[in-house]
Amino acid sequence: MDLPDDLGAVRAVLLGSKLRVAGSVVLALSVVFGAAVGLGVLGVPGVAAVDNEFGAVDESTTTIETDLVISNPNPVGVTLGDVRIDYGVSMNDVRVANGSREGVSLQPGNSTTELTTRMDNQQIPPWFASHVRNGERSRLVVDADVRSERLGRSKQFTVERSIETDLIGQFDSNETRPVAVEDSAITATPLVENPVLYVNETSADWGTVSRERTPIDVEFVAYNPQAFPLTVSEIDYEITMNDVLVGEGTSETNAAILPERTERIETTTAITNDNLDEWWVSHLNNDQTTQLEIRFYATVEIEGQEFRVPVRALDHEETIETNIFEGEGN
Repeated sequence: MDLPDDLGAVRAVLLGSKLRVAGSVVLALSVVFGAAVGLGVLGVPGVAAVDNEFGAVDESTTTIETDLVISNPNPVGVTLGDVRIDYGVSMNDVRVANGSREGVSLQPGNSTTELTTRMDNQQIPPWFASHVRNGERSRLVVDADVRSERLGRSKQFTVERSIETDLIGQFDSNETRPVAVEDSAITATPLVENPVLYVNETSADWGTVSRERTPIDVEFVAYNPQAFPLTVSEIDYEITMNDVLVGEGTSETNAAILPERTERIETTTAITNDNLDEWWVSHLNNDQTTQLEIRFYATVEIEGQEFRVPVRALDHEETIETNIFEGEGN
């Protein structure tokens, strides 16, 4: 039904007014928003704190669960589809994990955003090599960047802490310790007495680390109590970390020791770095605790007789405990 001219005019005025008002409100809000951004009245959300913990771990991947406390300095909630959070974890400049999150809704004040980051376990060998090169010290850096394209600005947040270990310090000793063979071997060679030799000193240092190997240079002073010369021809070693075999091998020494004399003997053991990702899994599954064990065996020649002797005086055990994300906080 056609409206009278006066009613149609009234309706046009009313509807037109509503549309004009709505358009004016949108325009005004856009102007206010733009002015607030330009004047810096609207603040850019930033990271106030970070909390990490390790989640599930398997042969290839370690999960890092992260709680980011985001601070929204504005008096109203913000839902900005263009807000992006980039997040990363490095140890000695080795980037071990990266993550990101887009489209974050924020209430006024602080709110927590959860991130899940997956770390490639193959990054553990290069990190471990850098850790040893750096005197068994690592610099852990956790960084987060909150960026808004609409606001045209970003804020960065960084947490740093140090990680230190002492894997071989207890090698150094001046204690005299006997090296004995099985009684049955001595019975078969009556001129040889137990112990076949003594170890008077031990010491160890890290060698030159490569991508493939982390060597440990071991020295010990051996004393020959026998009435005959003896020769330490070989040293065998085996290195385990939480029962994971990470290194084994044999070093030829051919060190001849005269009766009632001492001789300084050098040997080198080595961790095979490619085995360390498997160790890493065991370390995390054991609450970041590792039992390091190095076992030594010597081949000793006396009067034409050859003995393979466990050298308990050289054996090394060390408990390694880490809490990599301890003390991150604010």
